[in-house]
Amino acid sequence: MTKRIAFVHTVGFLVDEFRARARADIPGADCFHILNESLLQDLLRGAPQPLVYRRVVDQIVLAAEARPDLIVVTCSSTSPAVDIARRIVPQPILKIDDPMAAEAVRCGPRIGLLCTAASTVGPSSALLRAHAAEQGCEITIETALCAEAYQALMAGDRTRHDALLVAAAGALSGKVDVLVLAQASLAHLRDLLAAELACPVLASPPLLMRDLARLAAA
Repeated sequence: MTKRIAFVHTVGFLVDEFRARARADIPGADCFHILNESLLQDLLRGAPQPLVYRRVVDQIVLAAEARPDLIVVTCSSTSPAVDIARRIVPQPILKIDDPMAAEAVRCGPRIGLLCTAASTVGPSSALLRAHAAEQGCEITIETALCAEAYQALMAGDRTRHDALLVAAAGALSGKVDVLVLAQASLAHLRDLLAAELACPVLASPPLLMRDLARLAAA
């Protein structure tokens, strides 16, 4: 049974979001959160990836020393560091996008990837291909990078952020079998987009919490 879960974050507002989700979906779990915003900021500034990934591993090791049953890394951009940390710490580590990537591959071979951070494109694409390989599937990935939306969000303009993403999603949806919202910061748009678009729309937090609830109850 998964009783204690560590969350490692690189975006501040996700701490409160995942606290609320944990209370609702896994109320019996003992959860704690580690936040280091410099990791994603440095990736976006062009810092050498190996150096940033080493620091991500340090955060995961710090979480592991508190002896959780499971560690969850909520940053899509830093997910390659999880592959390194899995060789170092004894606890299982779940990438936030693992459940979503597995579900996306099951939805069809043409996958749309909607991102606002350039640092997310490579890791998210690699994760989708890894899950496709596990399932014995071939996929194509159509990416839409909306950097203006990320800049708007960081400036506090969520209305512009959302409008830009809705437009980008509409343009992408006709070319794909499923649309993946590549970052947790986009998840609040899932229901709106799912109601408007013909293809399925996937966001990572609800699928992650579904899996955590299953693990907590197992």
